[in-house]
Amino acid sequence: MKKTVFFIFLLITSVSCVSTKSTLQNVDDNAPIPQVSRNNTFVITEYSKDAKYGYNKDYPINIFFRSTKDDSINQERFLNALAGPKGEKITFQKVESCCPFPTKRSEMGAGFLDVYEITWEGQKKPIVLYVNIYEKGALMVPMGLSLKKF
Repeated sequence: MKKTVFFIFLLITSVSCVSTKSTLQNVDDNAPIPQVSRNNTFVITEYSKDAKYGYNKDYPINIFFRSTKDDSINQERFLNALAGPKGEKITFQKVESCCPFPTKRSEMGAGFLDVYEITWEGQKKPIVLYVNIYEKGALMVPMGLSLKKF
């Protein structure tokens, strides 16, 4: 009985934390679904001119997924296409999920952003990128990064 009451309390608390209005600024439902290269990375052809793109929780990288089997593979397809500012090999690690927002693309009616720490050799301080698997948007290389050469 205590577990049931605790679960109901936890469910109500987590749902009440989600705002009814999304703060995401760069969602584009008309954005094309990205092509996948032979290297199993996304084909990215544009560089962002917006310093907030990917670095600000209100301007995440919207990679979208079609089904739950794609939810983490698309993050890897995007991040594996990137390199450091001078072409350095990057490493990435998911450090947390944060920033709940309302979405129609989730059974819960809410989504979370995944926060990735990006590092490369010679870098002074890791960078943090916000990635959104629930919404669509134009995929671009965030400022300060480049495309990996294959």
